[in-house]
Amino acid sequence: MYKDQVRALLSPTEHKVFKKLDAPQKIQNYLDKIPQNFSYKEKETLRSPRRMLKKPSAYCFEAAVFAAAALAYHGREPLILDLRAIDPDVDHVVAPFKENGLWGAISKTNFSVLKYRDPIYKTIRELVMSYFHEYFLDNGTKSFKDYSLPFNLKKFKPETWVVAEEPLEWLAVALDDSRHFPTVPARMLKKLRKASYTEIEASDTREWRGNKRVVYKPEEDREL
Repeated sequence: MYKDQVRALLSPTEHKVFKKLDAPQKIQNYLDKIPQNFSYKEKETLRSPRRMLKKPSAYCFEAAVFAAAALAYHGREPLILDLRAIDPDVDHVVAPFKENGLWGAISKTNFSVLKYRDPIYKTIRELVMSYFHEYFLDNGTKSFKDYSLPFNLKKFKPETWVVAEEPLEWLAVALDDSRHFPTVPARMLKKLRKASYTEIEASDTREWRGNKRVVYKPEEDREL
């Protein structure tokens, strides 16, 4: 079984972390507690779950791949999903999961939007479109242009992505090259109403500044 292949690769310390993360909410809580990875300036990005655990921090791609590994560890499908935006906005990657026939998503972002989604969506399109109105440029222009299907990491040997020492650039490229579907026709995307000033201001809240969590309440420090 794939979960056995994943488990066979892990160190005792890694087992200790993954063993606790036996539900999507617990994975999300763990990812919320670790700092945002701002190391893109030093090109310390696209790290595997093993490398991420050595220096706990993450941005959306790393968090999604880590979540997929945790799901695989517990016998679930290791899925990631790409949300692509128009320039100059940036793409976002989540880890979709299914419970009781409904879709949800694990997601790490430093902003107040594009966060975790509870498993309440009947289809993948329903799930991804829940991100649409909160995905916009600084001037309010809606920017979410297309999305991939769930991308199953089972097609790859776990040693190539769970414990890899090299950056997972090949995986990011494979995800980007996979088939994507438009959120709305391109001609419509240009005609949509811009987000209001209030929405823009609200979306600008940051959770992490460096290694300091600036948006935090003690009651959020839930047990894993």
